[in-house]
Amino acid sequence: MNISPQKRVLIIDDDAGLIEPLQLALEAAGYKVLTACDGIEGVMKIERDAPDLVLLDLVMPRRSGLAVLDSIVDNKQLAPRIIMVTGSNETKYRGLAKERGVDRFFPKPYHIEDLIQAVNELLSSD
Repeated sequence: MNISPQKRVLIIDDDAGLIEPLQLALEAAGYKVLTACDGIEGVMKIERDAPDLVLLDLVMPRRSGLAVLDSIVDNKQLAPRIIMVTGSNETKYRGLAKERGVDRFFPKPYHIEDLIQAVNELLSSD
């Protein structure tokens, strides 16, 4: 699927082993991909680059995914679509994420094809 103009997706995850294959799959699907390895870098890139969608890990060093979500919600100029991914299967996190406006929630491990499909669906509705 080729998307025009090119939509920007920011991956915020501290697991480099997950970032690379996801980045390659998103680029193959036609997206411009930005990456951040922790929440502080992620917030900086959200504010600077205004991505259309953020793939956000829940548990990270320096700033958690929920703290990043709070930064997005507090800045009314930012309105990216958000997919949260996490290795934690605690249902309380799903509720907290939904309260903060997360569009989708993916438990790790996930099928990369399913995640790409969710990105396509969220960005084609914009």
